[in-house]
Amino acid sequence: MSNLKTSPIQLVVFDMAGTTVKDSNEVQGCFFAAAEATGLSAAPERIIAMMGWTKKLVFQTLWAEQIGLKHPDYPQNVEASYTKFKEVLENHYRTQPVEPTDGCLELFEWLKSQDIKIGLNTGFYREVTDIILERLGWYQDLDQNYVGSSSSIIQVSVTPSEIYQNEGRPAPYMIQKAMYKLGIKNSQQVITIGDTPADIEAGTNAGCCLSLGVTNGTHTREQLEQYAHDGLINSINELKARIESER
Repeated sequence: MSNLKTSPIQLVVFDMAGTTVKDSNEVQGCFFAAAEATGLSAAPERIIAMMGWTKKLVFQTLWAEQIGLKHPDYPQNVEASYTKFKEVLENHYRTQPVEPTDGCLELFEWLKSQDIKIGLNTGFYREVTDIILERLGWYQDLDQNYVGSSSSIIQVSVTPSEIYQNEGRPAPYMIQKAMYKLGIKNSQQVITIGDTPADIEAGTNAGCCLSLGVTNGTHTREQLEQYAHDGLINSINELKARIESER
């Protein structure tokens, strides 16, 4: 049950690819390209189920399923696939169009007008995240800790690279780190929103006021409905109305 009326929202933590950054299954395509190049079997539905995870964990999981954790080739196969994935992914984001999702920038402006801070988290590692932020112009005015000011487009960026042992979603640590960096102590003053089950679960695990799913990204409404959530919306364009209706 929402506490927006008694706990004014201070921060919205958004996922990147598929939520605030357009993704027409390009990331999924990068997974398939890396898998094919390194002899890894990867069924589409299995990849989709792991979208939002830390990317290396996806390859660790797939190789464990294919040959087992104790297989002597397991470590080197994981590294080969992950290295190839990073090469393909970084090349994609350096050379192909990178655009915000429809309505994203307008929503950011409205949130700032309401003194609500904007955080980004992701399953991407820091290097490729920085490429995306640079291409979008969102890196502007972030300091060495990836923290911005009230005048910057976003106020904080967190990736698994800044978390102990690279533990990403569905663990709550990236959300909690965003809160820590911005001096926000109460998770009931935070909303999270993303397009994967891992995004929603991370928000729930962090005790956020609302953990919302968007259904125009990598997962359909039917797929996301299987997970506990505080609401599914068609796109982030609906977030403004959701916040206003709760006040």
